[in-house]
Amino acid sequence: MALSINFYDQYLLITGGTRGIGAAVAQEAIESGGHVVITGTASEPPAWLAECQQRFPAQQLGYEQLDLAADDWLARVDAIVAAYPAFSVLINNAGITRPSDIRDEELTEFAKVIQVNLTAPAMLSARVALGMTAQCYGRIVNISSVLGITSIKGRAAYSSTKTGIIGQTRSCALDFAPDGILINAVCPGFVATDMPRATLGEAGLQKLAQERIPLGRVAEPADLVAPILFLASSLNTYITGQTLVVDGGYVIW
Repeated sequence: MALSINFYDQYLLITGGTRGIGAAVAQEAIESGGHVVITGTASEPPAWLAECQQRFPAQQLGYEQLDLAADDWLARVDAIVAAYPAFSVLINNAGITRPSDIRDEELTEFAKVIQVNLTAPAMLSARVALGMTAQCYGRIVNISSVLGITSIKGRAAYSSTKTGIIGQTRSCALDFAPDGILINAVCPGFVATDMPRATLGEAGLQKLAQERIPLGRVAEPADLVAPILFLASSLNTYITGQTLVVDGGYVIW
């Protein structure tokens, strides 16, 4: 039997989908036939989305501005969910970090990381799952991190949320299972995207790869695409509440 990921006639919502892992996943989902809606904080969509729309005119592709740290974020979520047919797939990818020694942490900044990385995925899952329940089918993937399993200095807020999303995934799996909704978490390792480059620098990433990652390199966004989309697809029929670590062996070192 030939296995292939197919999102034909399915609507997918991918938060933080304009660049990095989110963009790589979104582009492959479009290639696989899906109607894909991405969110980001910029006022304009990324240029690649228009290019994809030209290539795949029969598919509905959308961009929605959504700042999960804003005061009106939940109202925006409700508006986005209402604007499209029921989503079959939700990928909670948006996230922020603010490196800081916990002794220097400001409450407002700590709370902002919690809101974006932990509270928002829970509410997004709850809202989108209503439509999934009606169609007795759904797939949700929460993007956690290896820093939810282990940690490094100055990441108390970020690690708290990434550990929390693993527990949230397990609990939601129990809530959603009777309605045919499968939810899982993926923990990327260190990926060559804007966030780790900003905090560790290019030299720091390469040093980390040589000293701590058995495969000897940091990941590219493309390394995360297949694991995420498998869990988000109809090929996944019996996996729920689980956490898949995609880190080049970082956590077993």
